[in-house]
Parts: sequence; C-alpha cells; structure tokens
Amino acid sequence: MAVDSLPLPQAADIPEIKLFGRWSCYDVQVSDMSLQDYISVKEKYAKYLPHSAGRYAHKRFRKAQCPIVERLTNSLMMHGRNNGKKLMAVRIVKHAFEIIHLLTGENPLQVLVTAIINSGPREDSTRIGRAGTVRRQAVDVSPLRRVNQAIWLLCTGAREAAFRNIKTIAECVADEL
Repeated sequence: MAVDSLPLPQAADIPEIKLFGRWSCYDVQVSDMSLQDYISVKEKYAKYLPHSAGRYAHKRFRKAQCPIVERLTNSLMMHGRNNGKKLMAVRIVKHAFEIIHLLTGENPLQVLVTAIINSGPREDSTRIGRAGTVRRQAVDVSPLRRVNQAIWLLCTGAREAAFRNIKTIAECVADEL
C-alpha cells in the first residue's frame, strides 16, 4: 500500500543532465534538416559522461542513436597506441570542450554539431565499371555517411596536427572544431 501512495517525480524534480556536469544539451540546435535523425544530442541521449558501453554495432543504423560526443570519443581511440583507452579519449574531449568554451564562450556541444554539419561531404564519387573500362560517377552521400566521415575527418585532422607537435591533442581537437 505504501508504494502506491508515493508521488511520481515531476519534470521539475528531475535534474537537468549536463555533459561533464557543465554543458547542457537542451539548447543545441541541428540546423541541417537531413542530419537531425543522425546527430543525437537531444534530451533522450543526454549523458554525464560520453561512455555508455552501448552495443550500437549489433544492428544496422543503430549507431545513429549513439550520443554524438561518444562517437567522437570512440573515434579518438584509433591508431594502435590509443586503442581501447577510452578514459584517455574522454579526458581529451573534456579538455577540448573546456578550451572551446574559454575561447568562444559558446556551448561546445553546439560547436561540435556545427563542425560536423560543415565538414561532412555532400557529394562523393564511385567507380562504375563497364566492359573493362572504369569511370568515376558523382553520387550523393547518405546522411549517416556524412556524419561518419565528418567525425573521422575531425579526428584524423586533430591526430595528425598533434603528432610531433608541442600542442596537446586536446588543443588540436579544439582547433579542428
């Protein structure tokens, strides 16, 4: 009986979830309409840390539901010496977001979303072969591939900029964004 009489938590009682305890995802806008379903930053995907240990690769298109900051973090864990070091990648993203916030005064999540929208390619070329001859054909890029390539390009650019450089990887990620 006592369980039935407890009041349900209201929307005002639930605390706002902020990334790293600092940045809210509620005011982040995805300006590109085609990418709204593939850049997940809304309240449903809000996390304190970009580490959910989710199984996003088990079904097709499920990685579109992975929070965008976690996808950036996972992409930073590439290239041999950084494989599997997720805590290091989370720390890099946290420091990069702090640098972005200090330099621009904006929400780093909004800066990340804008960078992904701007750096994703809209058109690509594919090989079409006929009777032994191969030619390149221009094709449109799907929204999920645009997001994937944008994240990959941002991480690769930051990694190459930080290699043999006095700047830290977090500073290079902040510069790329």
